[in-house]
Amino acid sequence: MQTSTRDRIVVATARLLQRQGYVGTGIKQIAKESQATLGSIYHFFPGGKEAVAVAAIRHSGREFAALLKDSLDRQPEPSEAVLSCTRELAAGLRESGWVDGCPVTAAALETLGADSELQKACAEALNGWERLVLDKLLGCGFPADDARELATTVISAIEGAEVTAQVNRSEEPLLAAGRQLARLIRSYGIDAARR
Repeated sequence: MQTSTRDRIVVATARLLQRQGYVGTGIKQIAKESQATLGSIYHFFPGGKEAVAVAAIRHSGREFAALLKDSLDRQPEPSEAVLSCTRELAAGLRESGWVDGCPVTAAALETLGADSELQKACAEALNGWERLVLDKLLGCGFPADDARELATTVISAIEGAEVTAQVNRSEEPLLAAGRQLARLIRSYGIDAARR
């Protein structure tokens, strides 16, 4: 199946943001990596670099949401689902040579304090991931207040552990976070056998 020029631009930008961050990614490099002309980029994204980055962050947000949802759907227990997700992230990070971290986190950190469309897209992605975890927890019988706090804790811990794993070139921060998050979730005593 042939990929559209717009899609090539978005995917290439997402990968560049993942590896270099927003500040380190230039519009000419996006054109080169996506095999598109500068004219094509500005045709599809009249807002320039920020507009392309917003589309790329939304794309990356959907990619991670799919991975997270798959983990949550595969495992009946939320604790095992979170553990599975952190293992998958750790393996992917190792296989990439520690360069393919979370583009949402990278872009969010570089644009802190800015009330920009890029910052809003990052917040939307993070909030969407929290909603996926929240839905799983609620579906498993967790009280709403606990489920909300746990969902925030899960995503915050995973994102922090991913950065730490990348910086230290080690899977252990993600694996440790997964084990501890699973332990925390299990501590509520809500499991599939009782539902």
